[in-house]
Amino acid sequence: MPYNWGPNYIVPSTVTTTYSGIVQLREQFDKELLEKELEELTVTGVIKRITNPWYYRKKDTDTWVKIGESEDIAQNFPVTWDTTTLENGRYEVMGLMHVFVKKENVEHAIARQNIVEITVQN
Repeated sequence: MPYNWGPNYIVPSTVTTTYSGIVQLREQFDKELLEKELEELTVTGVIKRITNPWYYRKKDTDTWVKIGESEDIAQNFPVTWDTTTLENGRYEVMGLMHVFVKKENVEHAIARQNIVEITVQN
C-alpha cells in the first residue's frame, strides 16, 4: 500500500496558480508516512539526506529545465525562480524529492515527484 508522504507543493500558496517575476518554490513532506513507506519497501537504515530538485517545462512539451535544488528541510526546500525570462503561458513545475537511506556501506534512494500546472504572466 503506497503512503502519500509527499512532496506537497506549498508556495507561493495552494491557491496561487499565476506567477509573475521572482517566486520562491517550497515543498514539505510527512516524515511518519515516509518512514512507513520505507518500511514497506524494506529500505532500512538511517535517512542520510533529502534533496529536492525543481524543474519546469512549457505545457505540452517533453523536456524539463532545472530551476534549482535544495536540501534545506527546515525551510521546506526553498528555491527561488525568476520567471521574467519566460514567455507568458501555461507551464508545469515539478519537485522531485529524493530520500537517501544508508545502512552500513549500502545507500538506497527513493524519489517522488509532484507536478503542478501554473501560468506565467509577466
